[in-house]
Amino acid sequence: MKIIETKSDMTTIEKISLSFILLPVVPVIASQPPKPNFIVILTDDQGWSSLSIRMDQNVNHSSSDYYETPNMARLANSGMRFSNGYAPCAVSCPTRRSILYGQTPMRQGDNQQFTENYRPASNQLTIPVMLKSIDPAYKTAHYGKWDLRAGIFPEDKGYDESDGNTGNINGSVINMDDPRKFTEVYLYNDPKRIETITARAVNFMERQVKSGNPFYMQISHYAVHVDIQTNEETYQKYLNKKKGSIHQNAGWAAMLENLDSGIGLVLDAIVSLGIADHTYIILMSDNGGVEAIPPIQNKLDHPSQLPPSLNFPLRAGKWTLYEGGIRIPFIVAGPGIKAGSQCDVPVAGWDILPTLSDLAGNTGKMPDHIDGESIRPLLMGADKEIQRKANGLVFHYFSGSPHSAIRVGDYKLIKFWKTGKVELYNLKTDLGERNDLSTTMPDKVKELEQNLMAYVKSVDAEKLINSYK
Repeated sequence: MKIIETKSDMTTIEKISLSFILLPVVPVIASQPPKPNFIVILTDDQGWSSLSIRMDQNVNHSSSDYYETPNMARLANSGMRFSNGYAPCAVSCPTRRSILYGQTPMRQGDNQQFTENYRPASNQLTIPVMLKSIDPAYKTAHYGKWDLRAGIFPEDKGYDESDGNTGNINGSVINMDDPRKFTEVYLYNDPKRIETITARAVNFMERQVKSGNPFYMQISHYAVHVDIQTNEETYQKYLNKKKGSIHQNAGWAAMLENLDSGIGLVLDAIVSLGIADHTYIILMSDNGGVEAIPPIQNKLDHPSQLPPSLNFPLRAGKWTLYEGGIRIPFIVAGPGIKAGSQCDVPVAGWDILPTLSDLAGNTGKMPDHIDGESIRPLLMGADKEIQRKANGLVFHYFSGSPHSAIRVGDYKLIKFWKTGKVELYNLKTDLGERNDLSTTMPDKVKELEQNLMAYVKSVDAEKLINSYK
């Protein structure tokens, strides 16, 4: 009860009695905290070890001695880095679909199956639809590379604003089939449209803050996917800089710094707009970086037969389900998250939808077709494994040599569907996946293969898998 003091000659008892008899009870209404804002920054083809800050504080080579990413480092130092953060797939398009719907690429199927089952007018749950169901005041925007390749526009899936049904070509200055994209450096005033995308993002935030709306925004950069674009000043800086032990491409390094500068402007705007205390930022890449520039022909070759991958100490890179292809920079900052912290629990891009739902205040259960789980407990300091519907994280790569991977605890199994070959690695002791344990640990192979096939069956992917044989 609210106690109201009055100035009179009445006794204390008389005052209290009067407050009960004559005055209405006035409820105490605490001011409600604002709904959280969410910003997902999705970079393109950025390797796990490409930041100037370690993605694993316990692994020496998990950062670059050539690239400079001070703003990504600033984000990591203000929040939590996930040393075992994964992209849903080893290429762009399936990852973007996965994040939007909170589902694994295997559940969503190949391009034909996705196009048939996920139509523009279909009613599936997406991040924007989910947030608007929690609070219709949420405003949503997507800027940059969309790349669902299914005739679907962002507005079809709940976004209020977007750059449209964009793909790689919208951020390139040459045709994507032109081999010069790996060898030439293109000097450009707005490399990879970083400045344009950033300006649109900041403008969106300013408008929502002014109107009092909570917001969700995904900034999907075209960088650092080749072709290699940068501005002249940054390029000259890296031409004159001492080469690193692994990273040495001046054009790519300059493009990465341009990307980092754009991210820094978004972080600055969050502070200047006064919304840092209720805004969560997630930074991740759509897949691992390319293993070499230009890429090698057989991307599945054993690492001992090749120069170190650009993703060293990880094996291989984009287009494979080895760690270099799917383990990525994954950083989350926001209220309640301990600054400079690290979480070693494996998480994946399909966890974003249920996590945002949890942080936005939804207490209901996620539908069964959502593969992700909320990582909110991890963000708030828990360090135990997440209870998942499936026993492990399941990845699938569709093209070329189709293969799947499953990670359970420290062990990871990779299965190549055309040959039936399996490989087994202990990632805790063999981060570079150099020691195949499949012949020495047959029971573990059997266990993980059973878990993988159980998931294949649960998402009706048997027909897809059988088509590879």
